[in-house]
Amino acid sequence: MLFHSSIRKELARSFGATLLVLFTIVLTMLLIRTVGLASRGSVNPQEIALVLGYTVIGRMPTVLTLALFIAIVFTLSRMYRDSEMIIWFSSGRSLGGFLGPVMRFSWPILLVITLGVFFVWPWANQQTDALRDRFERRGDLERIAPGQFQESSSGRRVFFIDKDTADGTEGRNIFISSTEKDGSETVTSARSGRIEWIEDRQILMLNNGQRLEAAADQSTLQVSEFEEYGTQIGGTTLSDRGEALKARSSWDLLADPTRPNLGEFGWRVGMALTAMNFVLIAVATTTGNPRAGRGGNLFFTLFSFVFYYNLLNLGQSWVASGLFSLGGYMLTLHGGVFAVTVLWMLKRHHNLSLRNWLRARRVARAELQGAAP
Repeated sequence: MLFHSSIRKELARSFGATLLVLFTIVLTMLLIRTVGLASRGSVNPQEIALVLGYTVIGRMPTVLTLALFIAIVFTLSRMYRDSEMIIWFSSGRSLGGFLGPVMRFSWPILLVITLGVFFVWPWANQQTDALRDRFERRGDLERIAPGQFQESSSGRRVFFIDKDTADGTEGRNIFISSTEKDGSETVTSARSGRIEWIEDRQILMLNNGQRLEAAADQSTLQVSEFEEYGTQIGGTTLSDRGEALKARSSWDLLADPTRPNLGEFGWRVGMALTAMNFVLIAVATTTGNPRAGRGGNLFFTLFSFVFYYNLLNLGQSWVASGLFSLGGYMLTLHGGVFAVTVLWMLKRHHNLSLRNWLRARRVARAELQGAAP
């Protein structure tokens, strides 16, 4: 059918172009962020491409939702601006009739968004966390290059090694500056050092050096020399860390219905419902003025997406804190948006107006008064 095919083809062209632009923007932003994490020592510089790939995959449901919303708004606003909507309305089509071709085009994308939120999102977070944890589990001595100052994973130590062996377990001319929790400072230097494992702890054994300890108030300074001195440098293992909430599977969240888990699960369900509501919002609210450009519709699109998405994130924290129950939050936010959108569509579909209703009431009242004897 010409009506359905023409709209779906234009939606496909608009969606492809919008997705390409948004993907480029998101990829650039995430690349800058990942490089920043690598420069701070949170990500292995050799694994930037992997971390970036997993992060982009995890963000794709959000990108697809925004791209679909923008594509529908731009397509309908172009049809209004070029007077195509007037032609379709004159031929017997109504605003509700556009839901058919729009939904037939949107349902595969909505299905991909739903599957991505429930399955790809936690998987991508699991892979990213595994890469970061594997890098953080490396000993502080293994993480630095000879001849460079390097901050430890905890941020309280600064290491310097003049030379090291090929396997990275021994070093020469070692310098360590550390700040303790109580504010005291310690400077340790040694001619050599080696890494040993003692009861699952990574220990740096220093040989032939000295240690300077300064109190937090700088009132005392203690200097000592040693032939051998050991200090723990290894981090916690992956099994000792709590599993990140975003990396847990959807089934695990339902199996353990704590407030934080329900908040995360509600966010995933909400992302799928948000994409569906955005399709209805685009059809119900998009208008066009032949004398105006796309600026108004674009502003409305971005504002609606940011506002709705922020409410979605706030809802997750509200459920996690116990301020709202999961059912109450879902019904209030997504159900409320759905109801308002349907009412707005019915208003435009039947061309309802408060001004026309009040005018009709005044006319009817006047006719009744004129007919009265």
